[in-house]
Amino acid sequence: MANDASQGPASDPAASPSSALLSPAERAKLLQCFQAGTKNLTANADYAIEMFSTCVIGDPGNAVYLQAFLGTLRKKHPPKKSGGLASLFGGSKGGGVRKLVSAGQSKEAIKQGVDILKANPYDTGVLMAMSDACAQMEFLGTRQVYLKNALDAAPADIEVNRHCARFAAEIGEFDQAIACWVRIGKVKSHAEEAEKEIARLQVEKTIAAGQGMSGRPAPGGGKPGDAAKAAAPAPERSRAAELRRAIKENPSEIDPYLELADLLEKEATVEEAHAVLTQALAASGNELRVREHLEDRQLRWGKQKVIAAEKRLEGADTPENRTALERLRGAQLKQEMEVYAARAARYPENPTWKYELALRLKVAGNFTEAIKQFQEVQGDSRRRGAVALELGECFQKIKQYQLAMQNYVTAVEALPPDREPELRKRALYRAGVLATGLEDLDAARKYLSILAGIDFGYRDVAQRLDKLASGKDKEA
Repeated sequence: MANDASQGPASDPAASPSSALLSPAERAKLLQCFQAGTKNLTANADYAIEMFSTCVIGDPGNAVYLQAFLGTLRKKHPPKKSGGLASLFGGSKGGGVRKLVSAGQSKEAIKQGVDILKANPYDTGVLMAMSDACAQMEFLGTRQVYLKNALDAAPADIEVNRHCARFAAEIGEFDQAIACWVRIGKVKSHAEEAEKEIARLQVEKTIAAGQGMSGRPAPGGGKPGDAAKAAAPAPERSRAAELRRAIKENPSEIDPYLELADLLEKEATVEEAHAVLTQALAASGNELRVREHLEDRQLRWGKQKVIAAEKRLEGADTPENRTALERLRGAQLKQEMEVYAARAARYPENPTWKYELALRLKVAGNFTEAIKQFQEVQGDSRRRGAVALELGECFQKIKQYQLAMQNYVTAVEALPPDREPELRKRALYRAGVLATGLEDLDAARKYLSILAGIDFGYRDVAQRLDKLASGKDKEA
């Protein structure tokens, strides 16, 4: 829960898990609004807030837009020293937003919530409801930003800590979840429940730690990472302190941020490393080198969370663990689409990023857009066979069977059996099965026979050949 929403953008402002679903014109319009808001932050904060709110409503999965919106609101409505942040403006007005979320109207909930937050950015009920709306849409990044802001506004609130604990456990951040339950346990009526949850999470953390996927403990309700800092060897602690001093003395120097993030990822928590890299991005003016460094880390961290969730499911096959794994896989896919879409736009001459984006679009079921991206890299001789195979499968999904068959034949011819045997076997199988469906039995026998000669145990190729042979006997 440690990503700092007051810091600079965490990735390309125009790219997000949801922006991949927007048209180029819509993305360009929102980016213009974001840039206009950024330019007017000092001179006209109200105008900046309107621009950022347009961005949040138009692209609800974009954490960069959301961070700018909430950060500007907090500057307009600074916290007071007494009374607590959440009590600054009275009770929550989140009932209507929660009703929209319950009705599955996630986008409308975001729109209504944005209007309420303009008057009170510390309304924890609205922030949690908007986080739930993002959960429905599988926007992991913005879900985390809303919860982080709710916890900052009301760090002792029971329901806020419940929400944050649930989310942290779901993504495998057990230290964060335990810290939330420790705070809940300070309320006597919830102490027993908190004790049980902490014990359960400690078991899950131990299982995950056995796979090398979990952070260090945060005992006694301390901040996540405190124990890791205490356990870290003295040279690492000393070097981290030196790097923090260097950053304070010269905030525009980027290398200390990157080194500190490496240390924190190793000795503390991923979230602390993420916060430092986000600071670096802001300090560098969104420098490309820092942005791509952060993107690469985010992709790796996302994969680690998925692996940890898979291990938890192996240990305990429960509906909760299945749901958590599905959400993390969905979030990881969307994050990969975000990064590869941004890089494809940055480096249009490099076919790698378009190819990787096309693969993710295909997995996401967006076959039409995947076909467009695959076709743009058809000229890459290194991937000619692989691209043809992927195109064939996409065309088959949208029931363009002749186009699918043409691409399968191209894939069979282009894929070298010595270097890409598995892809070639898949192409032969696809060609044989589709030819059977198209009643081109000679072609079906040809491709399936070649496949059987390479790998007779491949899927159900033996049974399919038997059926084709039986049909041929009947014809004779």
